[in-house]
Amino acid sequence: MTEMKAPFQGGASVNPSGPLVAVLRVAAGLLPNLGRNLALWCAVLVRAPRVQTPRPSAAAFVAIALTLAAVVALMFLIDAAATDWARHLPHWFTDEFEQITNAGQSSWFLVPSGVIVLCLAALASPSLPGVTRGVLGALAARFGFLFIAVALPSLFDTTIKRLIGRARPYADIPGDPFTYEPFTWRSEFASLPSGHATTAAAAAFAIGAMWPRTRWVMWLYALVIMFSRVVVLAHHPSDVVAGALVGTVGAALVRRWFAARRLAFSANLSIQAGPSLRRIGAALIRAVCGQRG
Repeated sequence: MTEMKAPFQGGASVNPSGPLVAVLRVAAGLLPNLGRNLALWCAVLVRAPRVQTPRPSAAAFVAIALTLAAVVALMFLIDAAATDWARHLPHWFTDEFEQITNAGQSSWFLVPSGVIVLCLAALASPSLPGVTRGVLGALAARFGFLFIAVALPSLFDTTIKRLIGRARPYADIPGDPFTYEPFTWRSEFASLPSGHATTAAAAAFAIGAMWPRTRWVMWLYALVIMFSRVVVLAHHPSDVVAGALVGTVGAALVRRWFAARRLAFSANLSIQAGPSLRRIGAALIRAVCGQRG
């Protein structure tokens, strides 16, 4: 019996069961999971609170008030001198911090956490065992918290700084840190508060809240980023302190939102016990193998 061959197109035979077709089939199976799970997780995120979180302490409000007072004091007492100091730094020093300061961009946190959430949403199939879906959901809650805790303060910062319109140190009149052009959507008039400081502080708070042992490393990272913004003449000291306040308060509010809905955090704002690395690995293997066949 003669073996049937696939028809030729352009001189090459078509293999309907090749690797490209297999990849397309897997992708087609992932898309329904992606849409369904993102809709489900967003619904869970905006549902009514399940528990009541403790009220912010009086000490927290005092700390915020003192930080705002420090921002004003820095404007009058330190900003001009700090700008003059940064202008006279050796070029090799500022060149090094030009590289370091890039680590404060929000994309370093938003892109990985966002991609992880999307991958988890695509892999979490209803056909998987409940335990596996629970592990994937727990991971999605944690990385979703990190994404939102950085994204929302950064979005607020991006908007408010352009409404305030404070000139950056490299753009203002030398020795005068009080150059403002409100409602100016130009980068050189977007100094207060510092976006890099907002991102660094929000990330330090969020990661430290999920993994407490990393707190000192993350806050050291945030301080280095804040210092770098002054060195490269992108911000005044008051800008970075204001940005740190925005990032910290914003991330803290996001944690309260998650805790009230019992997502990643308990009612007392402490991180919930998560799945072990062994369970995470087993769940990911089961999810990936389930998509392949």
